[in-house]
Amino acid sequence: MDKLIVHALALKADRKAVTALEYGIIASILGLVLVTIFRNFGTTLTNLFTTVGGSI
Repeated sequence: MDKLIVHALALKADRKAVTALEYGIIASILGLVLVTIFRNFGTTLTNLFTTVGGSI
């Protein structure tokens, strides 16, 4: 049990893990934003091509 506590305290003091976690959160938020933007852009582009195709 003592080894577990020692390892937990070592991880708590390790700033690399916190920095990696922060970058992971930023990357996931950015990914969600990009997926939303591309999904909306794809829908708009599909509607544009449908309208143009119907006009021809």
